[in-house]
Amino acid sequence: MARNELRPIIKLRSTEGTGYTYVTRKNRRNDPDRLVLRKYDPVARKHVLFREER
Repeated sequence: MARNELRPIIKLRSTEGTGYTYVTRKNRRNDPDRLVLRKYDPVARKHVLFREER
């Protein structure tokens, strides 16, 4: 089974500058631009914005 590039694996990096990342998949058809999610950063110990990095 080949991996479909419609759902690529992306890294979400914290905007706090802590260097913490989450790894997830996204649907490129529904979200063509970079993803921004509010998630918990355990280094900063609070919820912050995580931006997709390429």
